[in-house]
Amino acid sequence: QVQLVESGGGLVQAGGSLRLSCAASGRTASSHAMGWLRQAPGKEREFVGGINWNGRSTVYADSVKGRFTISRDNAKNMVYLQMNSLKPEDTAVYYCAAVQSWPRATRYDYDYWGQGTQVTVSS
Repeated sequence: QVQLVESGGGLVQAGGSLRLSCAASGRTASSHAMGWLRQAPGKEREFVGGINWNGRSTVYADSVKGRFTISRDNAKNMVYLQMNSLKPEDTAVYYCAAVQSWPRATRYDYDYWGQGTQVTVSS
């Protein structure tokens, strides 16, 4: 079992930055691939990006490439989403997710989910 808790959401102006954090707990948390997904009101959940267990592989949605960066610190069991050049269309609840398989992570097929953190970007 892996438990995930997100933090760092808030209100930011367009063009600004935020860093989301995800604290993972559980005996095997550091061996899991991690992902960030988001859901805006009235829309389906959308993949943002993922990182493999050792941080050497990442994948991003086209909509955030070049603006968002995922990183992890396995010593602290933390995963981060650095979001720069934020746009109003980035407004959503952001979820941290985990799965042991990197191929499943790239297919957005996660086993564990956090409760989400709200990000609101004003124009």
